[in-house]
Amino acid sequence: MTSLSSSMLPFLLCLLFSLSSVASARPHEDFLQCLSLHSEDSTAISKVIYTPKNSSYSSILHFSIRNPRFNSSELKPFVIVTPTDASHIQAAIHCSQKHKLEIRIRSGGHDFEGLSYTSTVPFVILDLINLRSITVDATNKTAWVQAGATLGELYYRIAEKSRTLAFPAGSCPTIGVGGHFSGGGYGTISRKYGLASDNVIDAQLIDAKGRILDRESMGEDLFWAIRGGGGQSFGVVIAWRIKLVEVPSKVTVFTAARTLEQNATKLIHRWQYVANQLPEDIIIDVLVGRVNSSEEGKSTIQAAFFSLFLGEVDQLLLLMQESFPELGLAKDECSEMSWIESVIYIGGFPSNASLDVLLDRTPQGPQSSLQFKAKSDYVQEPIPEIAFEGIWKRFFEKDIEVPTFFMIPYGGKMDEISESSTPFPHRAGNRYIFVPVLSWSEETKEASQRHLAWIRRLYRYMTPYVSKNPRQAYVNYRDLDLGVNNLGYTSYKQASIWGRKYFKNNFDRLVRVKTEVDPTNFFRNEQSIPPLSSW
Repeated sequence: MTSLSSSMLPFLLCLLFSLSSVASARPHEDFLQCLSLHSEDSTAISKVIYTPKNSSYSSILHFSIRNPRFNSSELKPFVIVTPTDASHIQAAIHCSQKHKLEIRIRSGGHDFEGLSYTSTVPFVILDLINLRSITVDATNKTAWVQAGATLGELYYRIAEKSRTLAFPAGSCPTIGVGGHFSGGGYGTISRKYGLASDNVIDAQLIDAKGRILDRESMGEDLFWAIRGGGGQSFGVVIAWRIKLVEVPSKVTVFTAARTLEQNATKLIHRWQYVANQLPEDIIIDVLVGRVNSSEEGKSTIQAAFFSLFLGEVDQLLLLMQESFPELGLAKDECSEMSWIESVIYIGGFPSNASLDVLLDRTPQGPQSSLQFKAKSDYVQEPIPEIAFEGIWKRFFEKDIEVPTFFMIPYGGKMDEISESSTPFPHRAGNRYIFVPVLSWSEETKEASQRHLAWIRRLYRYMTPYVSKNPRQAYVNYRDLDLGVNNLGYTSYKQASIWGRKYFKNNFDRLVRVKTEVDPTNFFRNEQSIPPLSSW
């Protein structure tokens, strides 16, 4: 039987854990001349600029595209700027405004809808890949991390200084911290410590006027907005100061895979009552997908329960026997290790992999080349077994390739933090987030349309079983099906359609902050916060 957990988990974790016409007839040349004139060192900035005339332009553009569905986007950026210091960003902002070019900001490239590197109007990419320095202060349990660093690089640098310090962020090491932190960012220890954005204590941001601001100079409203309000609405965050958290020297992980023949449906149903009520030291996620059955020529459904427990194996087994005995967890399904080793384990790397794999910015595995579409929902009441059986029927349809979904529990610290403390509102009352992901390899327009139609039908099917008024969604899992801005003129009514799904009542405060810091709506994309002036 094919193992879903081993073949799909690394790829799927990397899914889960930005108007006007150009006035000049020579937009490339005028923009480049502007960059040179407004840079402190014209020679230095010339080394971080890529146009379609450069032989490395295509490789720079595609290196951080994590969804091949957008590889063939017709409109390419006029220029890619890969800044090495703040002055390059300031020059890019000024010149983009002057020459009426949109600016798209890319950190790790894991944007589900490609908004960090695609556009329908002339644009420039500001790729932060060179801004990735990390300074860890183990004594004070803090760190400064630049926005172009990846989670893997951050975890690696923390482990260099201490094996008992960690940070509550995502499980995929190639995700860029810039977008991840700005949308919330949850991970395996979020039930104990909250989101990544809950543990940000300072930031450096360059606003539409080119000013470099920190928490004190930007003010608490803007500092609030950038910690969960989504990327590319308020400026370019170039660095975050974060609070590190303590973990024990030894933690325990397990992966327990169960098929329909092993009562997977009943186990998933029972999990809904248990997972968000467990002690905050444990998380049990579920990855569900279609796999080959032991019976030749047939398929089945497999649920992989994978967990991190901040303690030793004997404690875990006792807890599982008390709280979730139905799973039948065995000791040989568990492994003790350090927290940093658990990052490698949950990331799907081989058991003998060195920590250096965390420094590789390129997603690994055959699934990394697949196109995909993902959606998100919040579940507040347990879904009945019969509803899951309806999902299985859809998973067995012959004309789709790789259907999966994640179920990731909240509870613990997530229930204790007010939904207005940051823009991320999905706190108490939500049992778990439900994340369907459909992947495919066939590179035709018909295949894309077929798979997109399938996941949209699944989304409609789930309507009775998920949150309502609004039907909530996670902003880091961008979904343009929820609604988009008109890049020329965005009404409040138009933006609130998708905005309230991501932010609930926090949307209005985000609009007020946007109006104060970027009234001309320079930082915009199809799902960026609009200012009042654009209504």
